[in-house]
Amino acid sequence: MSAMNTEKRAFRYLDVLTGLFVAVLLISNIASTKILGLWKFTFDGGTILFPLGYIFGDILTEVYGYQKSRRVIWTGFFCALLMSLVFYIVQMLPPAADWTNQVAYEQILGFVPRIVMASLIAYFAGEFSNSFILSRMKIWTTGKFLWIRTIGSTLIGEGLDTMIFCFIAFYGVLPQGLLWSVLISNYIFKCSVEILFTPVTYLIVGFLKKKENEDHYDRGINYNPFIFK
Repeated sequence: MSAMNTEKRAFRYLDVLTGLFVAVLLISNIASTKILGLWKFTFDGGTILFPLGYIFGDILTEVYGYQKSRRVIWTGFFCALLMSLVFYIVQMLPPAADWTNQVAYEQILGFVPRIVMASLIAYFAGEFSNSFILSRMKIWTTGKFLWIRTIGSTLIGEGLDTMIFCFIAFYGVLPQGLLWSVLISNYIFKCSVEILFTPVTYLIVGFLKKKENEDHYDRGINYNPFIFK
């Protein structure tokens, strides 16, 4: 189906996927304020949910194409930025005289410019890399081997996301050993979730392609990530 026809169509499930994608992003950012230690792995709490964002990204690009995915990625970006600004404004406003949780608020939800910058840059680089690679691989494989495309794009996208976030957010803050432990643990966990969820991804993609009557191939499109359309 052509890109022009796809642009004019209204899809039944695209808005649902957009809402779930944004929800995963925002919840993950808040949950990442806690560092977890499970078995031999050390990672931030957002890692439990964040890999689903890449799975949704894969599904969006595979079914609806890069251009639709680009809009969703930018929507998530602006929502994350808005969330950070609201948290900052609330943090700076004076607390009520009988409210004693200001310090706790600042420690958990407080605006930390370095963390916010790390999160947004890592998200931007990782998600667009993931979407671009999956889109191009779909052309190269003529739509075959979905599992290779989803896993391959995630290995690169999650790698960029995890490395950029950890080094911008934690370099010089965490001890070198802990920094590398968090980085490696995050990457292994995120990619493992993608691999384990491959059967689910197949089911959702198959369902959407059938219900939406859409299986988009990104031929002749502009991959510039800074276009919002």
